[in-house]
Amino acid sequence: MTGRGQDAVAPMKNLRTILWLPLAGGVVYFALPYVLAQPARPAQGQPSGAADINLVKQVIATRREYQLALEQLAAHYARAGDAERERWAEDELKQFHRIPKAAYILDLDVAGPGLHPDQNVPAANELYRKAMSFKGKGIGGDYADNLIRAELLLQQLLSQYPTSNKCSDAAYQLGDIYESRRPAQYRRAAVYFERCVQWNPSTQYDARVRAAKLYDRQLRDRGKAVEWYKAVLSHETDEKRRQEAQRRLSELGGAQ
Repeated sequence: MTGRGQDAVAPMKNLRTILWLPLAGGVVYFALPYVLAQPARPAQGQPSGAADINLVKQVIATRREYQLALEQLAAHYARAGDAERERWAEDELKQFHRIPKAAYILDLDVAGPGLHPDQNVPAANELYRKAMSFKGKGIGGDYADNLIRAELLLQQLLSQYPTSNKCSDAAYQLGDIYESRRPAQYRRAAVYFERCVQWNPSTQYDARVRAAKLYDRQLRDRGKAVEWYKAVLSHETDEKRRQEAQRRLSELGGAQ
């Protein structure tokens, strides 16, 4: 790996992020390696100057250090038998995960379109299964927390198993999470829908349509919307998706 992706990983290669899951024994922590993002096309409206990149790297590093410190503190109190302070650390960790965290530079958040993840990796399959056991489950606060759990597991899959044939599916599910959560992260969602298709052009999911709709309705990027609506017509066989794309292309004046 070269370029900005490498620079982003180097200062944080020993840091870990924390996933908390509710079990009978309390909170269980899973060590997730930092996402090794490959260089990706900069999103419109996102600065890419050196000062911007360095500041975002600093934010990412600080987040990781804070998470690691809370994990270590909770583990210390668990070993010491101090249940009250252990609970405090666990509660603070949960609150940290609930805070919306922007992907200021998408290059540092998601791998590029050049991946060819086509291997059957059982460990990745299990992570995907666990993520989907949380996604969309519960009501109210439980629903929101389960989306976070699903997100962390899916990001772990992309980070640890970049050759897995589940990467495309994970990207789609992450796009769905980032679009549906509040506050929504529309540009981040659009890029993950793009990656779903780029990593698996024959995906069963409607990622092309969803990317097109986000660029069209939410991000007001006519050029990208037309590009992805045309991709639907070029690659999709589902008649409903094709009709929707054709209708909107006609309205946008981009019909072929």
